[in-house]
Amino acid sequence: MKEEKNNKIKFNPYWVYAVIITILLGMSMFGGNSNWQSTSKTNISDFERYLNEGDVQEIIVVNQKLAKVTLNSYGLEKSVHKNLKTKNLIGQENTGGPHYEFEVGNLELFQRKLEQAEDKGIDFRYEFMTVENRWMDVILGFLPIIIIIGVWIFLMRRMSGGGAGGPGGQIFNIGKSKAKLFDQNTEVKTTFKDVAGLEGAKEEIQEIVDFLKNPNKYTVLGGKIPKGALLVGSPGTGKTLLAKAVAGEAKVPFFSLSGSDFVEMFVGVGASRVRDLFKQAKDKSPSIIFIDEIDAIGRARGKNNFTGSNDERENTLNQLLTEMDGFGTDTNVIVLAATNRADVLDKALMRAGRFDRQIYVDLPDLNERLEIFKVHLKPLKKSKALDVEFLAKQTPGFSGADIANVCNEAALIAARKNKKSVGKQDFLDAVDRIIGGLEKKNKIVTLDEKKTIAFHEAGHAIVSWLLEHAAPLVKVTIVPRGQSLGAAWYLPEERMIVRTEQMLDEMCAALGGRAAEKIMFDQISTGALSDLEKVTRQARAMVSVYGLNDTLGNITYHDSTGQMENSFTKPYSEKTAQVIDKEISDIIELQYKRACNLLKKNKNKLMQLAERLLEKEVIFKDDLFNILGERPFDVKPDKKDGAEDGTEGVQVAVN
Repeated sequence: MKEEKNNKIKFNPYWVYAVIITILLGMSMFGGNSNWQSTSKTNISDFERYLNEGDVQEIIVVNQKLAKVTLNSYGLEKSVHKNLKTKNLIGQENTGGPHYEFEVGNLELFQRKLEQAEDKGIDFRYEFMTVENRWMDVILGFLPIIIIIGVWIFLMRRMSGGGAGGPGGQIFNIGKSKAKLFDQNTEVKTTFKDVAGLEGAKEEIQEIVDFLKNPNKYTVLGGKIPKGALLVGSPGTGKTLLAKAVAGEAKVPFFSLSGSDFVEMFVGVGASRVRDLFKQAKDKSPSIIFIDEIDAIGRARGKNNFTGSNDERENTLNQLLTEMDGFGTDTNVIVLAATNRADVLDKALMRAGRFDRQIYVDLPDLNERLEIFKVHLKPLKKSKALDVEFLAKQTPGFSGADIANVCNEAALIAARKNKKSVGKQDFLDAVDRIIGGLEKKNKIVTLDEKKTIAFHEAGHAIVSWLLEHAAPLVKVTIVPRGQSLGAAWYLPEERMIVRTEQMLDEMCAALGGRAAEKIMFDQISTGALSDLEKVTRQARAMVSVYGLNDTLGNITYHDSTGQMENSFTKPYSEKTAQVIDKEISDIIELQYKRACNLLKKNKNKLMQLAERLLEKEVIFKDDLFNILGERPFDVKPDKKDGAEDGTEGVQVAVN
């Protein structure tokens, strides 16, 4: 019985609209006195010949424009009319006419010709007729009322429809979820093989996929399937890519949407879409829901809500909390979410029972970068001599998205140079292009400005070379790039923790450019803006975040929960604020004096390096080695030093 019921053709209301439109078109085409006859086109000169030869029986002029001509039996037998259509539109013989039609043109002249033919004794008759399409006149008169009634019926049907949101929730489908569904009918090519690195995150994600494929394996021991997993990490680390891999591997319905898809200008829409989303997921269980950038709706409630503007977002969050906690373990629906702002999420959302697991997706280390490079190098026609490990060493701090961008940019650079394959230098140029910006060799720079830039960058290079914990120099250029007039590239050591002396050495190296300007010209310029931003940020972090200042002691004013992010009050008094400002200033000034002293002792070498930089515009590590000799301290055995060329930790000096 069920099969017979399913085989019945379902009624579609749009069929009614199609029938009405067809009727209206038919009335417009065949309205009035039309007899649906098929006629042939002719012209007025041929008509005059037919008339003078006695072939014409009747002429009817419709609306003073169109002449319809009916031939007599004598004319129909002539060979000139053998190609004449003798059947109407429904296949009947067209014996009664009309047989021809044409535009009369000047009506007065046409009537005079007909009168002349009558005077000659030609047997025919003619008539002038006015045809009105009364049906169309009636319909056009009622058209505004018909449109109003149609719109009203449409809105009432939408507003009274069931589904997500209940009454009022379905107007224009605005309460429906915008989630994209990926199932066995949707080809998703991304798998875990396409996700390089991220071994820990992949392991936990794979376990979740296994939960859905083999739930009995875990429930038989009394375990419960996790309700949700939150992917947390910096932008570009591969959170969304992991979710795509889950969609390709799980072989279960996968609902994907962004946190902003819940947000709308209408009240109640967000909560309605949450209800609809979970209803669809429950109907198709086992299934996975993936919400990207969940911080769009998951921010902590009641924070700085003075105007009530966040009520709609909070209602959406409340509905999400209810849906996640309301699911039984037998529904087999798992919620995945991704964010890079886990600190601002509501605590109720983060608790066990909603997001049971937090999976941290960190920036890739050396080995993970190597694997990521191998994945993104597969579609490229690379040089056989390309050392992938070398590329991984030259990109510390790069995310997976950054590495993908490097590979693509290298291919574009090689194509621009008409190369057959992508080589080592193309990748180095790509990294330079991404970090430093595009070279602007045609930018007009005066000789005095160029000299200032050269000494500025030489100051960075020498100070970093003479300090143990500063990042080793790789490349210095005075060719304008992007918004900067000069730049220096360093290859930083990958550290898990940073000590005080390491931060101080980095600050001193950053201030080396301004110190060189002061020593050589007894003047300072605006070119050290980016350097000052960096050292001020580091000094403030030392004093108020990491507790590395002796005056304030072991104390921090950093709030990792994000609750004080937009607060109008500070977690310290005005007196403490003055102490913090003074300590920050003292740290920076001390490192500035330290940089000045180092450069005064090596003033001759500073001048040599600046002259070489003015001459060559770009210098490398070898040039510093020739001028300064070996660094005055030994490199640690476990330290991973990079090759002589590479880019990272750019110090940009704008003059």
